[in-house]
Amino acid sequence: MSTYTYNCIDLFSGCGGLSEGLEQAGFNVKAAIEIVPVAVKAYKLNHKKTVVIQDDIRRVSGNTIRDILKGEPLHMLAGCPPCQGFSSVRRLNRKRSVNDDRNSLVVEYLRLIKELKPLTIMMENVPGLKDYYLFKNVVKELSKLGYNPKVNIVNVKNYGVPQNRKRLIMVGSLLGDINIAPGNDEKVTVRQVIGNLPNPQDAKDPLQRIIAKHTEKVYKRIKLTPKDGGSWKDLPKEYTLKCHEKENVGFNDIYGRLRWDDYSTTITGGCLNPSKGRFLHPEQDRVITPREAALLQSFPLKYKFPLDIPKQALALLIGNALPPKFSYYQSKNIKEHLDKYLSQDV
Repeated sequence: MSTYTYNCIDLFSGCGGLSEGLEQAGFNVKAAIEIVPVAVKAYKLNHKKTVVIQDDIRRVSGNTIRDILKGEPLHMLAGCPPCQGFSSVRRLNRKRSVNDDRNSLVVEYLRLIKELKPLTIMMENVPGLKDYYLFKNVVKELSKLGYNPKVNIVNVKNYGVPQNRKRLIMVGSLLGDINIAPGNDEKVTVRQVIGNLPNPQDAKDPLQRIIAKHTEKVYKRIKLTPKDGGSWKDLPKEYTLKCHEKENVGFNDIYGRLRWDDYSTTITGGCLNPSKGRFLHPEQDRVITPREAALLQSFPLKYKFPLDIPKQALALLIGNALPPKFSYYQSKNIKEHLDKYLSQDV
């Protein structure tokens, strides 16, 4: 197997989940592009050798990236274009979702593929994007360019991530046929990743010490929620929220506890707020900490996040990230593909 280090560019890099997996798989992430300042701050804390371009990708040209590559080949162009308008929650309001300006950023990904002609491509996104006409057009264009793209919806829980989270994945190659990395039987549970962490009041890790504050009534609601998987449905009637009194109410996971020996619910940008999902600790009377949320996203224990930003911004960084372990398996699959077609003296 080749020991050659392959070059990659990370588009829409966020706080670095995709890059973390790329680096674990052996890629050299030459540059990352991200517009959100706090995400750039988090990225730079962990990926010091990568050139970070903080700008709107619509203003970033292929020539700018070529200058960073300095004549070296681009083996993969990877990215997670923000398409929150097609997330499962946003699609409840279809008109607003479809008109979300971020949905068109997938076209910018295609533009840079055309300008840079990378040997391979990888894109991750929300499942709802699969039926969007712009994405379908992108897939058709990639086929014309010779990438023979493969698109599928998979669950990251099948890739060593302790979380139930469906994602769209697309891969393609100019070298030959490539498939999406298959899942495996490595089930990782909530207990395995956060069960041995110290209580927040005893922790030295500042991210583990951060816990949300609540009103007395919310604290009471949390304490009454049964351990290891209970939810608002198990509470006495006087603690039932008015919005839950109707029949056939959705969002069954809010004010719910995680289950020790199962996958976590999808970690979202609301992961530090019990009213946003099943984000209560399995047995302690509190919401999960930022460190616990990051571990459930499969970030390494030592991964750094800014401490001088609001908790909501911190939750968004973690919840919007691509799980690094999922990125690792997909990146490793592409690296093996490159090894197959390229010699050591590329």
